[in-house]
Amino acid sequence: MAHGHAATPAAAPTTAWVEEVPFITTPDNVTLEMLDIAGVTAADHVIDLGSGDGRIVVTAAKRFGASGLGVEIVPDLVRQATETARRAGVADKTEFRVQDIFETDLSAGTVITLYLLPEFNLRLRPALLALKPGTRIVSHDWDMGDWKPDRTTTLEVPDKKIGLEKRSRVHLWRVPARVEGAWCAGARRLELTQTFQSYRAVLKGGDTKHDWSGRIDGVSVVPPVGGPLRPSLRWSEGALVATTGVAGLPAGTRFQRAAADRCTG
Repeated sequence: MAHGHAATPAAAPTTAWVEEVPFITTPDNVTLEMLDIAGVTAADHVIDLGSGDGRIVVTAAKRFGASGLGVEIVPDLVRQATETARRAGVADKTEFRVQDIFETDLSAGTVITLYLLPEFNLRLRPALLALKPGTRIVSHDWDMGDWKPDRTTTLEVPDKKIGLEKRSRVHLWRVPARVEGAWCAGARRLELTQTFQSYRAVLKGGDTKHDWSGRIDGVSVVPPVGGPLRPSLRWSEGALVATTGVAGLPAGTRFQRAAADRCTG
C-alpha cells in the first residue's frame, strides 16, 4: 500500500503485484499531517514514493507552495495524478513518473514521504540515511525498524480501509549528520560514536576532558538538557562547529575529521 499501493519490487511482474496489493488512498487528514509534521514550505521539494493518485504531491504544491515528484509503478495512476495536478493548477510545480522506487534518485528531495509496507521501508533505509543531513522522512503507519522516529503523531481515521484500528500514525525522522569518528581542532580531540540519532562524545584537550551523550537533530549535535554544561555542535560542510562553548572550548571552534591518531596544535 502506498498513497496508492505498495511499490513493486524490481523483479516482480507489475500486474501480479497490483492484484496482490490493493490501491489504498491516504486519508486527507493524514496527508495534511504528513506535510505539517515535516514543516513543508515553498522552499521544499517533496518526493512521494508510491504516489498513487498523487494527492501528497498535489497537496504539497497547492497548499504549501512546494515542488514535488511522485514515483509510481502503475502508468494509469501516474496519468491520473498528472491530470489531477493540471486541474489543481500545479502542473508547473509537480512531476509524476512511472518508476521503481528503488531506482529513484532521492538526492533532490528535502522531504521524502512514504506509505509502504515495513519490508520496503527497511529496504529503502540505507538510501534514506545517506541523504543530506536534515532531510525529513515521513511515513504513514510503518516505521524503520530500530531507526526510531524523532516524532510520532496519532490521528483518528474513522473511515480507514485497512486494519481494525481506526487511527493512523505519522512518523517523522530527520536524517542525522554522519559524525561518527575522531575530529580535531588544534590539539583538542573529539571522539564520537553514533547509532542513528543517538551519539556519545568524548572531548580531550590540555588538562580537560568532557564526556556526554545526546541526540543529533539533522545537522545539530545537541547535548542533554540539565546536568553539566556540554558544547552544542553543528555539522557544516563536513566540519563540526561548536555553537556553544564550555571551559577550554570556546564557541566557534571548528573540528575537522582527524587525519592521524593524535591531534596536534
